[in-house]
Formats: sequence, structure tokens, C-alpha cells
Amino acid sequence: MDITEDLVRNLLRDQHPDLADLEIREVIGGWGNQMWRLGDELAVRTPRQPGAAAQLDIEYRWLPGIADRVPLPVPTPVRRGVPSDRFPNPWLITQWVPGEPADREFVTADESGTALAAFLRALHVPAPAGVPVSPRTGRLRRGDIDSFFRSVAPGNAVREIWADAVAAPAWDGPPLLVHTDLHPANLVVADGRLAGVIDFGDLGSGDPAVDISAAWVLLPDSAAKLFFETYPVDDATFRRARGHAVMKALFVLAMANNGDKGLPGGKPTWRAAGELALERVVGRSTR
Repeated sequence: MDITEDLVRNLLRDQHPDLADLEIREVIGGWGNQMWRLGDELAVRTPRQPGAAAQLDIEYRWLPGIADRVPLPVPTPVRRGVPSDRFPNPWLITQWVPGEPADREFVTADESGTALAAFLRALHVPAPAGVPVSPRTGRLRRGDIDSFFRSVAPGNAVREIWADAVAAPAWDGPPLLVHTDLHPANLVVADGRLAGVIDFGDLGSGDPAVDISAAWVLLPDSAAKLFFETYPVDDATFRRARGHAVMKALFVLAMANNGDKGLPGGKPTWRAAGELALERVVGRSTR
């Protein structure tokens, strides 16, 4: 359905009238949810893709506890909207995380490596009961990204890195709480510094390598060095994380290709971020 400013205003009047007179501004972007700024400190997230409502339920349940212990801002839910005759899905009012997504403003500050490592160390605790097992953290398989290979056609170096990650020993620790979806559009940057982490709808439990991959996807070389000094990992986890970084970089480039072709869900602005991520994966083979 068409989600308009008038619809959002009416939803607020029906269910949260004390917030209904705040300024509403559409936020361009988003995938599963359409987002609106609500005043200066809040945001409204309205599902527009299948499965997005269930992801909001995950955020509503788990993000408040995560926000209490991580050192970077996250979009903590503050109010909940319920399905109604106006809108058939649940929706959320969250805190707004200031800054720009990392696909629009790249990380340049070295200190962001330490900041990301501190965030992930705080996030990666043994997963509480009830957190779903994430399929994104299972054993990497050779054919997992064949569709991305066909779309992007990377060189042999990328294929070798992927094969090495597939061959790496599996995670043998307890299932940890993981974000799973740390691609550039889900990290917020301000003045070149990592300033926040958003979109926890795919939160799950499993192998932390899926999140550690952000060291390649997000960070310049000097910041990545600080990351691994603050969050040291064993060789197998490093290899798996580099494989996840290949997957994320190819995903970002595939979505950029879709945007160039005018296909639904295409993100042409993601090309520069995807190319830079792939360059880092190939050029950075050691910690």
C-alpha cells in the first residue's frame, strides 16, 4: 500500500496523539521498512515488504536491552503501533540515530576501528533464550554466492578468498548474539567517524564472523588494524569473516547492478561502497 505522510500522521493521531503534531519528514532509502523522521529525536518505521513486520517484533523485544550495554547509538524502540483499519501491520517509533549511512559518507577516522570493535565485543554475548538462530551464521558453502558471482563476475582472487573461507573450521563456541546485517547502509557515520548502528531486524544467534566481516566492508586499513587489536580473533574466525565480507561486498555490488538496470530493490548509489569493500577484501589478507 502507499505509505504517505498523511497516513503516518493519522496513525499517530489514532494511537500516539501526544506525538501527532511533531514534524514528519520522509527518509529516503530503507528496504523492508519506510522510515520517517518524527521531530528531531524520533523516527517512525512502517513495514512495506513481506517479513518486515516480524523483524520489527525482534527489534521491539531485544533492542532495549542491547542499547543499555553497547557503546554506540542504536534505534531503540520507544513506542509501538498496532495493526488497525488504516494500516494492517505493526509499526514502531524509535529513537533517531543522527548521521549518514556509510554508503553515503565513508568511514575515514582511525578511531572508528576501536569503536566498532568495542561495539561488537559488547554485542557478542551468549545469545539469550528466545533469540532465533540466524541462518546467516551457518557453515559457509561453496555455492552460497553463485548468484552474486554471476551478477558481479569478480576475479580469481575473490573466488580464492571465498574458497578459503568455505574450507575454514566452523565456529565451535557458544551461539553469540549477532547483528548479521552490517553492510554500509546499516552503519551510521558522522564527520568520518562511526556514529551508530541501525536495522537490527535480522538479529540472531550464531557465529560472530558474520559481524566481524564489517572490518573489511566498512573500515579503511589503519582503522581495521585498530579493530583487530581491540577484537583479536583466531585464524579460522578471521578466514570465515573474510568470506562473509566477500558475500556482503558482492551483495552490495549486485544491488547496485539492479539499480543500474532499473530493477526493484536496486541501489545504484551502493556501487562505490561495494567496489571499495571488495578492494579491501582482496588487498587485506592479514590482520
